Amino acid sequence: MNSSLIGFPRVGKGRELKFASEKYFRKEISVEELEKVAKGLKIMHWNLQQAAGISHIPSNDFSYYDNLLDLTVLLNALPNGYKQLGLNERDTYFAAARGYQGEAGDVKALAMKKWFNTNYHYLVPELFDDSEIKVAGDKPFAEYEEAKEIGVLTKPVLIGGFTFLKLAKYKGSKTIHDFAEQVADAYIAILDRFNEQGVAWVQFDEPSLVTDLSDEDVALFASLYKKVLAHKGNVKVLLQTYFGDIRDSYEEVIGLDFDGIGLDFIEGKQTVELLERHGFPANKTLFAGVLNGKNIWKSDYKKVVELVKGLEEYSNDIVISTSCSLLHVPYTLENETSLPEEVSQYFAFAKERLQEIKELTELIGTSGYEGQEAYLANQQVFSADRVYEDKHVQASVASLTERDFVRNVPRKERRAIQKEKLQLGLLPTTTIGSFPQTREVKQNRSKYRKGDIDRAEYDENIKGFIKECIDLQEELGLDVLVHGESERNDMVEFFGENLAGYVFTEKAWVQSYGTRCVKPPIIFGDIRRENPITVFYSEYAQSLSDKPVKGMLTGPVTILNWSFPREDISLREMAFQIGLAIREEVLDLEEAGIKIIQIDEAALKEKLPIRREEWASEYLDWAIPAFRLCHSGVRPETQVHTHMCYSEFEEIVQDIDNMDADVISFEASRSKLTIIDALKANQFETEVGPGVYDIHSPRVPSVEEMVAVLKNALTKIDEENLWINPDCGLKTRGIKETKESLANLVAAAKIIKDAVSV
Repeated sequence: MNSSLIGFPRVGKGRELKFASEKYFRKEISVEELEKVAKGLKIMHWNLQQAAGISHIPSNDFSYYDNLLDLTVLLNALPNGYKQLGLNERDTYFAAARGYQGEAGDVKALAMKKWFNTNYHYLVPELFDDSEIKVAGDKPFAEYEEAKEIGVLTKPVLIGGFTFLKLAKYKGSKTIHDFAEQVADAYIAILDRFNEQGVAWVQFDEPSLVTDLSDEDVALFASLYKKVLAHKGNVKVLLQTYFGDIRDSYEEVIGLDFDGIGLDFIEGKQTVELLERHGFPANKTLFAGVLNGKNIWKSDYKKVVELVKGLEEYSNDIVISTSCSLLHVPYTLENETSLPEEVSQYFAFAKERLQEIKELTELIGTSGYEGQEAYLANQQVFSADRVYEDKHVQASVASLTERDFVRNVPRKERRAIQKEKLQLGLLPTTTIGSFPQTREVKQNRSKYRKGDIDRAEYDENIKGFIKECIDLQEELGLDVLVHGESERNDMVEFFGENLAGYVFTEKAWVQSYGTRCVKPPIIFGDIRRENPITVFYSEYAQSLSDKPVKGMLTGPVTILNWSFPREDISLREMAFQIGLAIREEVLDLEEAGIKIIQIDEAALKEKLPIRREEWASEYLDWAIPAFRLCHSGVRPETQVHTHMCYSEFEEIVQDIDNMDADVISFEASRSKLTIIDALKANQFETEVGPGVYDIHSPRVPSVEEMVAVLKNALTKIDEENLWINPDCGLKTRGIKETKESLANLVAAAKIIKDAVSV
């Protein structure tokens, strides 16, 4: 049996791409040196897959920043503002990804959004009325040749034209239909190039097919590919889908002239049913996504083999694959020297998933596979009991009642109490939580973990960092302060390390966007808080200032969504277990005198089911209560904040209001604050800080720029309800740009405050 891979992690075993890119941004290496690192990674990954016997090895899945940005450049769709900077090709690309501020000009980065239901972020294409879609680059063609030079014949991978059109933002009078013809012509030109190169297979990724589609959407998809596929020549075209099933378009898809169709049998709830109801064409290859591309648990060979054997009823030409790109899992378990065998035996990261594919292709094609060594070894793992049970935690969740999810005093009454207690005035300024993680901060953490310093010295150093952070905020004139989070490596991993039921890795990094990588902890058993987590640091920070200092926590939904979850209990059960642990921390912070407590739900929207009909019944019905569980026990004078990251929130604004927080900040500056229109339309009751500048870019926003943003916000949000803040935490930024940006923010706030008080 043949095998295929949709995509492979590109940052490298040791995050080589991240570090090389950051050196390039700091002008410490040349573009040639950066490209040398990239080429080395690509070759290493192709060789790994070839050694694992992968039949269809992808190329062009590599990216310096984001694959959709790569496609935008390839299709000549990069907005003119970036091209007119006059920079070299690589720097123009990075200007679109990160923004640019220098001698050549000043431009903001493209908007960034979550990639479907993952923690990966993509850069949103922007199409203007004068945009001309055509092939204007050679990346996919060059990478195919790179692989060919080392003896690896690959399957070039590109995001498909339909998904490109669906995810693009239209900035003029033209609509998606006005660009469809140009996109089709561009993909025909792409296929022409691949024909010239002698490419055997090309993969077009169309994850937008798993979303809710109208008849008009399906018609657009069909017309686009009827035209493109008529020109495929000798190249076989694989339509690859993932993150769900294609129930709205399956009949149209199987009727088109694709040579292969990739379907998701992990997250695709109706995928098997679609085959049962409509069959599968005998003249097409079924690329079956039967291994989880988004979680780190080892595959159960018994279940996979039985699934594939069942699919043989519908197709006699099956290629096994992962459910999606392995971009969403860590690189390899080889990096993990501290995980005990009784834990690590349950895991398979990207490299280990390759070995699973290799073994499964051999087992499925072998009679008597149940007696094979690989099968027996796999089943021995699954016969063991891996779960760490905590009966007390289970009982606590089971005993929850409706009263545990409700604050006793309604929000409008709380607001008056809090305004009297806090005395912040109109338009208070604050930050989201984290401050730059300087070299000294990172060294302190590293020394402690290596045993070079003890806990007492570590904490004294942290107190020094906290004092520096508080002093800086006092100097800048911010109204509500934060302690800077210098004790935290990551907003989820930090809490996971302080909760029983988690296990942790050393180098299991996963790309979130660009050079930003995260190290999700792994939920291995029942979760409980053993000791206070943040109280010591928050109490100390508050002692340094008469201004309120926020207690900073991560909410249960985000902790769950940014962890690798268990597969043996429900997400609801895990969320409520975490919620109870965070609730204990909230109450301890309040007891310690912390007047404002922020419980970040950065990833609330991230795991919202792709299908709208499942939003309430399979997610929001437990996600919103899990957050409310954390804060329902506090006094009315305690102000509860939350924060949410890049997403399109407009469709769940009412649900967000129902979280019953007192203040919410959104990471919305790259989306031009379109969220505030939805807030106004839904009579949003929660006070809001929509984010006045983008912290994911190194550029420093001007005072005038932020004044304009605030004036716009005040046309739709009452001055009594508006907070002024950056759009996310400042952990990834440098000290210099942070000081300058926050100084401009405070100056802009003063101008606006003076204006509204007249």
